[in-house]
Amino acid sequence: MSMQGRTVMITGAAGSLGRAVAEAFYSAGATLALVDLQLEGLQKAYPGSDPRRRLLAANLTDADSAAQAVQQAGRVDALCNIAGGFSMGTPVHSTPAAEWKKMWDINALTLLNMVQAVVPGMIAQGRGSIVNVGAGAGQKGAALMGAYSVSKSAVIRMTEAMSAELREQGVNVNCVLPSIIDTPPNRAAMPDADPSKWVAPQDLASVILFLCSDAARAVHGAALPVVGLS
Repeated sequence: MSMQGRTVMITGAAGSLGRAVAEAFYSAGATLALVDLQLEGLQKAYPGSDPRRRLLAANLTDADSAAQAVQQAGRVDALCNIAGGFSMGTPVHSTPAAEWKKMWDINALTLLNMVQAVVPGMIAQGRGSIVNVGAGAGQKGAALMGAYSVSKSAVIRMTEAMSAELREQGVNVNCVLPSIIDTPPNRAAMPDADPSKWVAPQDLASVILFLCSDAARAVHGAALPVVGLS
């Protein structure tokens, strides 16, 4: 699954999953355009200078900021939409509008702004790969997770729609649906759980790498569960 000679853009690159995905693609030979909200966070996650890593600060809830990051990256062969977030909420009937907007903005709007900036270039070059990060919670609503579930369901539906629109133009679009990812924040939030049953970031990164590789050229519109033992 060599990515030699390709540029891969990764959003949410300073987070636990973003770093694991970046390492997987770097090891496969890719040049990386690493995007996150704060340049300081990126510099801490990726210290030193490396010609195969470009650090780009952008507010992906703003379409102009997302477009500027893509312009700075230049050619993009693969886009990994890792940026997003989770929070337990309140019952649907008492969830404030601000929480609905927050979940939509960080999980769905960030994705929408990125693909609007990246896809025209992929169409022009006649090839590309996009992998979005949905969630198992996007397949079925659960108590106290309404806003999150709706936003991740939108990620799945956008993936399916884009795949149907772009597959004939050489662009593969798929998404992964992780359960609980083994990250420091999740361990802190669930100290009594067994993280060995969760999904290791490196394992999820391997699936994302596969979906961006030539080995997955026949895979279109998949919503692939990655659940470990959870």
